[in-house]
Amino acid sequence: MEESVPHPVGRENIGSKEQLVDAIVQLRAMKPSLKQVMVKLNEGVSGEGNAVIDLTGLPAVAGIDDAGHPGVSTLPGSPIPATTEIAMLGERLRSMQFESPGVTYESYMKKLQERQGVVEERIIGKEFRSPSVQLRITPLGKVELLSTHDQLLGGPSGQSYLGCLFPADTAYAGLITQEAAKVGRRLAKEGVIGRFALDFVVVRAKNGTWEPYAIEINLRKGGTTHPFLTLQFLTDGTYDPETGIFTAPNGQQKFFVASDHVESPRYRTLTPDDLFDIVVRHNLHFNQTRQTGVVFHMMSALGELGRTGLTAVGNSHDDAKATYDRAVAVLDEETRGGASL
Repeated sequence: MEESVPHPVGRENIGSKEQLVDAIVQLRAMKPSLKQVMVKLNEGVSGEGNAVIDLTGLPAVAGIDDAGHPGVSTLPGSPIPATTEIAMLGERLRSMQFESPGVTYESYMKKLQERQGVVEERIIGKEFRSPSVQLRITPLGKVELLSTHDQLLGGPSGQSYLGCLFPADTAYAGLITQEAAKVGRRLAKEGVIGRFALDFVVVRAKNGTWEPYAIEINLRKGGTTHPFLTLQFLTDGTYDPETGIFTAPNGQQKFFVASDHVESPRYRTLTPDDLFDIVVRHNLHFNQTRQTGVVFHMMSALGELGRTGLTAVGNSHDDAKATYDRAVAVLDEETRGGASL
């Protein structure tokens, strides 16, 4: 807010049902058009601590008083009393949608009490994407813009990180880079050093432009870090933050699709040696002459989880996607006759 970076309205330090309901009442009074809010546990990873609360269909809000507590409405229409709104919100909490499978209302509220969390507006739109920006602050306080990505998300409400596309769409890569730079300069003033990532959502406005909203700062290396470093090490190329383009020394632009969730129960029949053999036989490996191909990681998870990860490098977004799809299709075909465990 202090750096004028667009972001969802929200409240932090939420540690109980009462605090959560009170915060949602305040948010509805601030923004009556709210359709959904997101609850995020502190110390959540890859969206696993997230839950969505649906607010559609609720009557007009009751408003808040000067102290920020539920009070008498000053809004037009026929609002419901504050006590009724609180009761209705309590019911909505019990039907919230959890990102992690197997989570119950009781277990989630217990974790909220233990860890605390935040509740914020969920930005929604007909055309909606989730890009991110990687940055680094040097020991001298210089802010370096490293890369942009479009995140691949899944899960019940689309909040679980599955992978990424590089680079982010040029239609909004510059927009999110500008906003991320503001945050980077502020963090540098606060003494932050090292890599971090800033997650955004972007929504297409009626006039066709993209509107960016910063939603999360991850003060660490994240899921987009290792595939980008893989691309750098393999090609010795450079990223231009102004154009959002990564170029190899030979002048060829480079793109990739990466995922940590290439998985199937049938993959449990594979060992890392089996995977190496498949890669060689089908010519999937990264070719240093062409500087395209596939690099696998997380291979130790094959036997137990039937999961591996890969980064598919190409000379265009379509090329990288085709390489990724071919690698997955080969794995599926090679394990088609295997036992499903």
